[in-house]
Amino acid sequence: MMEDFSYALPAGGQADPVAAPDARSSLLVLADRIDRDALEPVAQAAGLRLLGVTPLADAMARLDAQSQCDTLLLFCPAAMPMLEQLLVQIETQAIHTGMAVILVTGWETVELAFACLRSPYSQLLCDPDRTELAAALVTARQQRPVIGRVHEGDRDSIRLQQLSEEVARLARTIDVLTQRSHLSAVPGFDLGPRMADRPSDYIGMPVLSPIGTVPQTTPAEKSAPTVSAAQIRDMLRARRIRADFLPGDLFADPAWDMLLDLFAARLEQERVSVSSLCIAAAVPPTTALRWIRTLTDKGLVERQADPLDGRRVFIALAQDAADSLARWFGASRRFLSN
Repeated sequence: MMEDFSYALPAGGQADPVAAPDARSSLLVLADRIDRDALEPVAQAAGLRLLGVTPLADAMARLDAQSQCDTLLLFCPAAMPMLEQLLVQIETQAIHTGMAVILVTGWETVELAFACLRSPYSQLLCDPDRTELAAALVTARQQRPVIGRVHEGDRDSIRLQQLSEEVARLARTIDVLTQRSHLSAVPGFDLGPRMADRPSDYIGMPVLSPIGTVPQTTPAEKSAPTVSAAQIRDMLRARRIRADFLPGDLFADPAWDMLLDLFAARLEQERVSVSSLCIAAAVPPTTALRWIRTLTDKGLVERQADPLDGRRVFIALAQDAADSLARWFGASRRFLSN
């Protein structure tokens, strides 16, 4: 039986005439084994009004019955029946209503969630830490278009004020998430070591066997001096071992690492999955997913559907990006050792 989140009326059946309307953006949470009382202060710190917490088994019915929701937070760290249908329903609703969506996945479900991702208002997190989750909650409030126009002369000052308020709100949200230590028992709230905590012994990316038509070598790639996939992977390994000698956080460059890995895979005529590309980035998976989206938006990489499994997509270099990388290797070849 689904929980009733309607407002309770006092004795006599009349609503409280002095209760002020709550103008905060609303937040609906779909998750198992999460206590509403534990999430209430988190929502408040992020400036959101918590509508309720619904078990995943009741999530689709809850969405059908929900007339309006500004932000949806879904925890789906493990595979479950009907998850694909639930994700499609969420993304469809987000596209139609402008609802901001935060999908919190694990490695087991990140491929499916990425394949279902369609709305520009959706954020995809994988094994996030508290800071990443707090940032996503605050960002969700900024996702929906602001109604009304602002005069150009006032825009900068208003934006600076909003930025100051959001930084303060983010700090409060992180504080609350840190204090609510029992949330750590829930998958998705920073359990165990994350990708950034793993040893940096990068030895090359696991790639998938070729499927169907693979990218063909372009004239630009043919005319450039030869570079092999092995040379590119050696470059990636050399970049990884820097962290053995100097602080690793000085050298984070996930976009470049992803482009190099995709170029090597292209030369090998291999497909690269989303999870494999996240590993190649050598940053926390949520950060990697954000970069994949940025590279996609800029037209440098593209999604390719898996013809054998509609629940998964591959990531590949766009043609122009592949040509540019080929030319870069040609121009910089005299600096590279054989």
